[in-house]
Amino acid sequence: MINLQGKVALVTGSSQGIGQAIAMRLAQEGADIVIDYRSHRDGANETLAKVEAAGRKGHIIQTDLSLVNNVRQLVTEGVQRFGKLDILVNNAGIDGRNVDFWNITEADYDAVLNTNLKGTFFTTQAFVQHLVETKRAGKIINISSVHEEMAFPHFTPYCASKGGVKMMMRNLAVELAPLGITINNIAPGAIETSINTKLLNDPVKLNSLKQNIPLGRLGTPEDIAPMVAFLASSAADYITGATFFVDGGLIRNYHEQ
Repeated sequence: MINLQGKVALVTGSSQGIGQAIAMRLAQEGADIVIDYRSHRDGANETLAKVEAAGRKGHIIQTDLSLVNNVRQLVTEGVQRFGKLDILVNNAGIDGRNVDFWNITEADYDAVLNTNLKGTFFTTQAFVQHLVETKRAGKIINISSVHEEMAFPHFTPYCASKGGVKMMMRNLAVELAPLGITINNIAPGAIETSINTKLLNDPVKLNSLKQNIPLGRLGTPEDIAPMVAFLASSAADYITGATFFVDGGLIRNYHEQ
């Protein structure tokens, strides 16, 4: 049984999509939620309403995760609001532009790596510093991607960022275990979110993708959230350094059309 009563979770990028579903599920399991967003304030308000409807407390903070000072302030404000943090879900991320490798600009590269890898790295660092200072254990869950493992032509910065998150997680699993801190990745496949709007509106490409997914459908944010709740709970105390693929079997069956 999952029980997060008395826990406080920080969920980055929780104003929509997977992040919003995660925040809502963790609240349903008993956690209070620090809701982080960059630009979608209305979505953050919606997440807060859902958290409160589940009977838990929420607090909204706007953050640019590519800026280290902002990241540190995010963690500081979350602690000030709730007195502590127990769970970190590094969900915020962007996939960047569909660009041939030889045409990728420095701005393209920086936009993706600064959010997906640098932001995740320093949010995790600030969270760990808080746990060390308060001498407590904690849980870190990164929302990675099947593309930490699987090639995605024309999205090289994105794949590089998720590959970096994979190795960061594996390294920190060893370094943080003596402190009672676990860290794991969840790697979603194709999920029905706003980031895939163009795909969802293209029947030919959508059908081609579905043929690569053994379960025959795209996932939903609600398919991801239960795994986060499990890894955030005491039921997962002996799990660290692992990636869990939630992809309908895509990674085992994918091939370029």
